[in-house]
Amino acid sequence: METADPFMLAAIEEARKGILEGGIPIGSALARDGKLIAAGHNKRVQDGDPVTHAEIDCLRNAGRIGGFHGTTLYSTLMPCYLCAGAVVQFGIKKVIVGESRTFPGAPEFMRGHGVEVIDLDLPECVEMMSRFIAENPSLWNEDIGK
Repeated sequence: METADPFMLAAIEEARKGILEGGIPIGSALARDGKLIAAGHNKRVQDGDPVTHAEIDCLRNAGRIGGFHGTTLYSTLMPCYLCAGAVVQFGIKKVIVGESRTFPGAPEFMRGHGVEVIDLDLPECVEMMSRFIAENPSLWNEDIGK
């Protein structure tokens, strides 16, 4: 199943940027009322910053938008507890995810805080992460804190 959702496509494009920059291929996008507010990707390697995950980069790029009510966060991979915490902290009530096969993340944490979590299980996202993890196991384990 491939997506035609323009915001998930923006997140996937961000993940591809991460690969091209020598980083981890995870992308994110933030939308409200049918408009893209911001996008970002994991820059932990590029910036030497352990907390610059894709969702955090996206939220930073959004800047001060007067609140996150009515926004939807898209991510190519199920958000980890760090990013799920940001979702809950800022009151984002909907998260749409490309996949969670390669990393289970924190969906129950988000759901437990009233966030609707939709996992699209997109083969493109699974393949991108599976290939990256197989080719870069130590870098991936460092990213997820193992």
